[in-house]
Amino acid sequence: MRDAAGMLANYQRMTAETDFLLLNHAEAMDLDAESEEAFIKSHLEKNRQLLLVAEVNGRIIGAVNVDNTGHDKRTHVCEMGIGVAKEYHRMGIGRRLMTAMLRWVDEHDDLWLIYLQVAAANEKAIQLYRNFGFQECGRLPDGIELRPGLFSDIVTMYKKV
Repeated sequence: MRDAAGMLANYQRMTAETDFLLLNHAEAMDLDAESEEAFIKSHLEKNRQLLLVAEVNGRIIGAVNVDNTGHDKRTHVCEMGIGVAKEYHRMGIGRRLMTAMLRWVDEHDDLWLIYLQVAAANEKAIQLYRNFGFQECGRLPDGIELRPGLFSDIVTMYKKV
């Protein structure tokens, strides 16, 4: 739980840097340490959930998470999300987080289908996912409003491990 404040600060900072995250900056600023602690706790309590952080000099600058609903019909499916602070882009941190996450998934035989959703306008992220073998399997036209009046498709990508 000691990472809650650092994770929250990183997420709030990233929402100011990019339009590609699910929440906008105002929504992220409404989050509090208590909700972040609950998020962390939910990942600690379930054996098919993962939360990894990337730190530089004790400061959290990125994270990847994997979530499984636990529903019997979807025990094999998990959703992942990832984010790295802008000043640390293009340094291989996202690649390292992805590698660690995929190794973790690979160690869980019951998890073999991983998916994510990404704004179509986030071309660098889509290329990273493709480099790891993710394939596009669908789009939701205008599925996210990046900024007032600026919409992007949501791309769903998956990988079987």
